[in-house]
Amino acid sequence: MRVMAIVKGSEESEAGKMPSEEMLTQMGNFNEELVKAGVMLAGEGLLPSSKGARVRFGGDGERTVVDGPFTETKELVAGYWLLQVGSFEEAVEWMKRCPNPHDEEGEIEIRQVAEAEDFGEEYTPEVREQEERLRAQTEQNQ
Repeated sequence: MRVMAIVKGSEESEAGKMPSEEMLTQMGNFNEELVKAGVMLAGEGLLPSSKGARVRFGGDGERTVVDGPFTETKELVAGYWLLQVGSFEEAVEWMKRCPNPHDEEGEIEIRQVAEAEDFGEEYTPEVREQEERLRAQTEQNQ
């Protein structure tokens, strides 16, 4: 099972404050544990929303671009891990071991990644073939 652990934003992360050397060391050690255990597929921190944008989709097919920053920091993503684990509970246990990513109260949201079988009969053999081809191409691009 794949899960994404999402680090929620904070006032400091939105202000562009970079982690301390101590925090970078702690996170590096935690990431090393994840890699050695064979569960980490990816993980990155994100720059503040002031460096980002959102594309809004209207019901009439219209697209509107909204430049950051965005106001509600607790709803923003500051970083993530993509993990391959045996169970959702295992993912929770890993994230309980994570250093607090901020110098304040915060949270990490854990969500299961949708797999092919979650989509039911709408996931046709043609769609499956396309997905497999795109995954292979994505791996080659890395």
